[in-house]
Amino acid sequence: MRIIIVDDDKLVCDSLKIILGAQPGIEVVGLGSSGDDAVRLFRELAPDVALLDIQMPGRDGLSAARKILAEDPAARVVFLTTFSDDEYIVAALKLGARGYLIKTDVQAIPPALAQVMEGKRVLEGKPANSVDFSAGVEKAGSHERTGAFASLTDREFEVVRLIAEGLDNKEIAATAYMGEGTVRNHISSILAKLGLRNRTQIAIAYLKA
Repeated sequence: MRIIIVDDDKLVCDSLKIILGAQPGIEVVGLGSSGDDAVRLFRELAPDVALLDIQMPGRDGLSAARKILAEDPAARVVFLTTFSDDEYIVAALKLGARGYLIKTDVQAIPPALAQVMEGKRVLEGKPANSVDFSAGVEKAGSHERTGAFASLTDREFEVVRLIAEGLDNKEIAATAYMGEGTVRNHISSILAKLGLRNRTQIAIAYLKA
C-alpha cells in the first residue's frame, strides 16, 4: 500500500511516516504540508491512499480532495483530523472521501487503511459502508420526525437535516436564519437528546433513517 501524508504540522507528518512506514505492507512515498502539495503529489506518485489533514493554509484538505477526486473519482482520500466533530467531515464524505481518522489514535490507522483498500469507508477507524452520504441532498425534507428524532423540536430537526446536507455552522445559520451561537446550542441539545457524540453521528443517524 503506497500512501502520501499531507499535514501542515511537520511533526505529525514525520511521526506518521515513521509509525506507518514500519508497518508491513505500507510504504510512505511522499509528504506534503498543503493542499497544493496533496494535488501535486497525487498526480506525480499515484498513491493507493492519500492521507490529508483538513485544515491547512492556502488550499485546504477539502479543496484538495475535490480537485483530486475530480481528476480521479476512484482516488482513495482519507482525512486526518484532531477532533471527531470537525464540521467539514460530512461534506468531505459526501464529496467522495473514503473516511476520516483521528490523528491521536495512531494504532487505528493501519487497520483502517486496510479496510479502505478493501473498498470500505471508515469513520474513526470503524467501517461505515452502510451510509450513503451522497443521498443527503436528495433525501432532505423526505423524513418524518419519528423514532429517535421525535424528541427534537422543529428547529432542531431542521438543523439535523442541514448537517446531513453537509452544511457547516455558518451555512446553517444563514440558511435557517439563526445566529451561529443558536446553531451551536441546537447541536448541543440534539447530541444530548439522541445520545450522540458529534455532528458526523447526527448526519449518519439522519441518512440511515
